Amino acid sequence: MSTFTTNQDLDPVRLRQAFGVFPSGVVAVAASVDGTLVGLAASSFTSVSLDPPLVSVSIANTSKTWPDLRRAEHLGVTVLAAHHGDLCRRLAGPVGHRFDDVAVSVTGTGAVTVDGGLARFDCSIYREVEAGDHTVVLLQLHAVDHSADQDGGPLVFHRSGFGRLSP
Repeated sequence: MSTFTTNQDLDPVRLRQAFGVFPSGVVAVAASVDGTLVGLAASSFTSVSLDPPLVSVSIANTSKTWPDLRRAEHLGVTVLAAHHGDLCRRLAGPVGHRFDDVAVSVTGTGAVTVDGGLARFDCSIYREVEAGDHTVVLLQLHAVDHSADQDGGPLVFHRSGFGRLSP
């Protein structure tokens, strides 16, 4: 029988490596704010509730994008497809170029979704919960669109890199 040491020094690098063994999908969270497309990538997307319909994302408290996004009336959440790896990297890059040459749809309430995503949601902020160095954002769903005929699978984040699911 092996032992599991408790009360360890939970070094952030070691924690990040351990968290990284759990693969997750990646979403784009975006909106039109004051006429400008604003967005970020998140690998912490989770379905929360069917009644009311809620999902969540976790946003780093150091995010320079979230203060602008949270001012939007509605947010778009797009489940990114395997071919969106470059877009995901761009959503973590310089703010002014995140949506260059990216096909998007914008609702009348300002939610921005990425065309070609596996699923797209129109949401508004339901609640924000402080959680250490992140904020868990609960989003209430107002509309959903997904295609069962979508080619390819989801963009998968695993061990600090992107991968794909095997067919």
